[in-house]
Amino acid sequence: MKQRIILIYLIFFIGNNIAFPQQKTHKISFDLTVASELQASFKADGRLFLFMDVYPGREPRFCSPTSWSVCSFAKNITNWKFGDNLKIDSSFGWIKWQSTPFLTYDDKELGWKIIPGWSFENIPEGTYYMQFLWDQETFESPINSSGNIYSKVMEVKVDKSLEVNISLSELIGPTEVIKHELVKEISIKSDTLSKWWGRSVFVKASVLLPARYSQNPNTVYPIRYNVAGYGGRYTRINNIIRDKTFMDWWLSDEAPQIISVFLDGEGPFGDCYQMDSENNGPYGFNLIHELIPYIESKYRGGNSPETRFTDGCSTGGWVSLALQLLYPDFFNGCYSYSPDPVDFENLVLTNIYKDKNAFINEYGYLQPARRHSFGKPQSSLKDWIQYENVLGTSNSYMNSGYQFGAYAATFSPKGQNGLPMPLIDPITGKIDSLVAENWKKYDLKLYAEKNWNTIGPKIKGKIYIWMGDMDSYHLNFATHSLDNYLKSTKNPQSDAIIEFTPMNGHCTQYSNRKVLEQIEAKLAAIYCLNP
Repeated sequence: MKQRIILIYLIFFIGNNIAFPQQKTHKISFDLTVASELQASFKADGRLFLFMDVYPGREPRFCSPTSWSVCSFAKNITNWKFGDNLKIDSSFGWIKWQSTPFLTYDDKELGWKIIPGWSFENIPEGTYYMQFLWDQETFESPINSSGNIYSKVMEVKVDKSLEVNISLSELIGPTEVIKHELVKEISIKSDTLSKWWGRSVFVKASVLLPARYSQNPNTVYPIRYNVAGYGGRYTRINNIIRDKTFMDWWLSDEAPQIISVFLDGEGPFGDCYQMDSENNGPYGFNLIHELIPYIESKYRGGNSPETRFTDGCSTGGWVSLALQLLYPDFFNGCYSYSPDPVDFENLVLTNIYKDKNAFINEYGYLQPARRHSFGKPQSSLKDWIQYENVLGTSNSYMNSGYQFGAYAATFSPKGQNGLPMPLIDPITGKIDSLVAENWKKYDLKLYAEKNWNTIGPKIKGKIYIWMGDMDSYHLNFATHSLDNYLKSTKNPQSDAIIEFTPMNGHCTQYSNRKVLEQIEAKLAAIYCLNP
């Protein structure tokens, strides 16, 4: 009997850890050049990325941690002299310059950061779409920022060991706002952030004016402050202007006379979440005391809480709700769609206060992070964090510029190395209970519980939340937890509207027009009660 159990275990272990039949693998080396026309834009120090995708029709450099078909490699490189070919040798992971002897690195300390399971020596046979990116600019957090350079996508068939010649030939251009008579661009120096960082810090936004704004020079307008999904820039206004259906409506007599302000998500470690934090600095103070007063004085805002609203989806859903809760007297309503976790007992599917590990759940399985709207898991939290580890110049997600790096920057204490302290160990997934205590300050359900006597009366009629009950990132569980708490409140009883739609995924019911019409309806009710 004991022998049968051992045999069954071995069959199970082999079946779950070895691909059978095993694919042939081959070594790949690269000869990388920089196009001559980019000499003036090229910088000698940066982080080199190689992305490999199995699907055609998209640029691998834009893929996210939830793109399970993408493998990524990254390495910090210094003193890359323009004109020197960069040779990446698959046998040793070495780098050499064409005009100099081998320059080698100790792979244990300075080698390639690779998603586990891959290396230049074991690329399975198949067709891949490869792309290099040279991240040489540090003034913006994402790797696809202005000033970085990249290669065109190259299709490579791997059926033998080979050397690939590829050129960094494309430059990412500057961030620009579309030219339109109703569009305005905002860029102001924040005295608060500049003092905190010890350098000049500028914050940006874009403004969409109502169609009849110029015809009514004495009219004061309500303002909607829109917060984007993760990392969304103020330039998203460009997509709105190019949306003919929306603009036909916006220019018609049906459209509400409301100013839309599109806030910028850019921050030092990724999305700034418009919050004060120990790592990013006083972004919340800047928004409330510098940026909003400037915009409202310049574009005839009401300068009144009665006519000031927030909205957004995903990250924007969390931020819009957080702003309404933290500054209940400053805003008159939030329209929060598919918000990020509003309760950290449900950070995706992890309870950060009780669970010991974020990668493996209590049943011994990988913790899912993303799912299809029919429930099929698409990626694990471990995969997600390991992808972000590749993005960060620290070889960890702590400065990845992506989602969990931004969470750490916003919610965690400052670490001794100048980076945020990790809640989740980037390699093992172990949860740091001391860091989790610091995250409680940003747990929106906990905040509401602790401050209900104060904020409850102030947010009456101001909370609208929508959530799909098959949210791609399992965010519905945290929102249900908040909903259950709000339904239990007394003195006052919460009148928050929280809607759940069965079988709907992430942000599926969000639209700019819908939010504007919701705000218009609320304004109509206010003016009816207070003519």
